Amino acid sequence: MDAVEDIKARLNIEDVVGEYVELRRAGRNYKGLSPFTAERTPSFMVSPEKAIWHDFSSGKGGNMFSFVMEMEGLDFKGALEHLARKAGVDLAQYRTGRSAETGKQKDRLYQALDLSVRFYQAQLRGNKSALEYLLKKRQFSKEIVLKFGLGYAPNTGRALVDFLQKKGFTPRELQQAGLSARSYRGGPRDMFRGRIMVPLMDAQGRALGFTARLLADEPDSPKYINTPQTMLYDKGRHVFGLHLAKEALRREGFAVLVEGNLDVIASHQAGIAQVVATAGTALTESHLKSINRFTGDIRLAFDQDKAGIAAAERAIPIAGKVGVTLGIITIPDGKDPDELVRKDPELWRKATQQHQYALDWLIEKYQHQLDLQTATGKRQFSDTLLRVVRQLPDQVEQDHFIDKIADVSGISREALQAKMTAIGSERRTLRRPKVDVTAASLPDVVKYQDHFMALVLLRPGLRDYMDLVSPEMLPQEAAQELFVHLVQHPDFGIETGAPVPAALSGLADYVKILGLQYDELYRDREDVDLINEVIYVRSELIKQHVKHQKARIASQLDDADDASALLAEVRELDNLLKNVSKE
Repeated sequence: MDAVEDIKARLNIEDVVGEYVELRRAGRNYKGLSPFTAERTPSFMVSPEKAIWHDFSSGKGGNMFSFVMEMEGLDFKGALEHLARKAGVDLAQYRTGRSAETGKQKDRLYQALDLSVRFYQAQLRGNKSALEYLLKKRQFSKEIVLKFGLGYAPNTGRALVDFLQKKGFTPRELQQAGLSARSYRGGPRDMFRGRIMVPLMDAQGRALGFTARLLADEPDSPKYINTPQTMLYDKGRHVFGLHLAKEALRREGFAVLVEGNLDVIASHQAGIAQVVATAGTALTESHLKSINRFTGDIRLAFDQDKAGIAAAERAIPIAGKVGVTLGIITIPDGKDPDELVRKDPELWRKATQQHQYALDWLIEKYQHQLDLQTATGKRQFSDTLLRVVRQLPDQVEQDHFIDKIADVSGISREALQAKMTAIGSERRTLRRPKVDVTAASLPDVVKYQDHFMALVLLRPGLRDYMDLVSPEMLPQEAAQELFVHLVQHPDFGIETGAPVPAALSGLADYVKILGLQYDELYRDREDVDLINEVIYVRSELIKQHVKHQKARIASQLDDADDASALLAEVRELDNLLKNVSKE
């Protein structure tokens, strides 16, 4: 038995899903409201017999691992580790060689960091100055201090090192966890001393490191220091507060990204929990990808000084690459979120709602900063903004903002296009982007794909309607493999609920999901209804395929020396549509 099967044997899928979705028994299955859409009629299904789930409103489905991946924003490895902890499975026994050793090493570092959080919390309770700073100056409640695990590092030099060494941790392990540094005498000493400690947690709430704020003013010491890069902590990937913001991000549909960890804590205390931070480092693609697992609407609430404007300039192209919508929040009177929350939480709540699209905000900023009546002002205005616009991945958006820059500055569109071409002379910039043919309308395409495959799998008499469909029309690999299998084995038959044959063992979960869909949607339908349904979903599949292929061809026409082959492909696609419309 491998780790996946061991976990499946110990956990019931309805129990795993039930931690996130309120489920009610519906015959052999369970039903609940989709956690991915705002539906009012339950269409989210869990089948204990098949150990699968399917959400009819969003088209998503899979096993307990894919569900945790969706809900926690994890990759498969992260979901495996998450469920292994829940099931009490030791993954080390399934690892070999270097992988096993690395896994054990990480587990030790997690343990050391968890003990450190508790140690610093205990030290906080006995330090009057630290408590006054958090409870009176920062006005944090005791509940929020506990929720974020805030603590205090004593200024004695070796307090934490001595504590952890007594617990059996070696000096090397403490250094690897970023908890100690070498003193000038050569021995280990505490990395953090005389500081308020803010644990940096991963998306599952495990400590990775700390942000430490100086408690007493020391002119030669930095106010904030972070754990250095370690095996666990990577500042370019870590999003502070994500473990406590996940539910709010889904519920509210947007994320607010602030600069300071204490801004996050203050906002959560005010009941505005969709707020996270990058913990004092520049925004990266990894940061946006982590947040995008929960929402694609991300709003920056950074300082609006020169550094803040520069941060927005860097962030806009990254957001375009990741595929998220980036907005800017303007905070009244230029305050920090923490200051605004202390003044009036409702003002901060309203500010998070009144965002402006990032590039519109940037244009407006430079419009007020520069004199656009002068040649110098126009040159600086166009230089700065065209460098940002050039990096936008979407042609339509590029086109829109060139028009806007022309309108605001009084520079002709032709001059702006020429200048942008010169800026990006290493490659043509004003062109259609390369199209991901599976990206647009993917949820609808997946629904049509699964409904079509459920019908032709469970009703062999409908397989004649596979004639106009080809594997590349199906966006998911599992559907493509099953389609090819049915073409090669036209007499293949299977009943819903029956064991999945060995020939399809690699597609077992997908076949079970199709069986669940068939039972819910088609089990009691008349034959004529099923024929009409398979014709309809096939038609929609083909229409979506033609639409995406034409978009791909259009993007290639700019570069084509001879467009005849591409135009011939367009004619073939048109003929395919005609054949579909005849039926």
